[in-house]
Amino acid sequence: MTKSELIILVAHQCKLTRKDAETVVDTMFESIAHSLEIGHRVEVRGFGSFGLKERRARAGRNPKTGEQVSVGAKRVMFFKPGLEMRRRVDSEGDQQ
Repeated sequence: MTKSELIILVAHQCKLTRKDAETVVDTMFESIAHSLEIGHRVEVRGFGSFGLKERRARAGRNPKTGEQVSVGAKRVMFFKPGLEMRRRVDSEGDQQ
């Protein structure tokens, strides 16, 4: 599903104009992004949680040359699906 498909779905289900639905979707995504940007975890009950993990600096390799390079410390985002979401996804696979 693309962002534009999500906007159309929200507009239809909530009886909103496309512009209002786009504002809702953009606000939701921006809120999640801002919370992660400042280091907070985002939890949507029944869906899952978004969080950050700190990766320390390490030695890596250039895959083309095999040369050793240093990789700096960084924060990486992760998504952990909630129990309800995992069950829904697992049960969908059983029906095929």
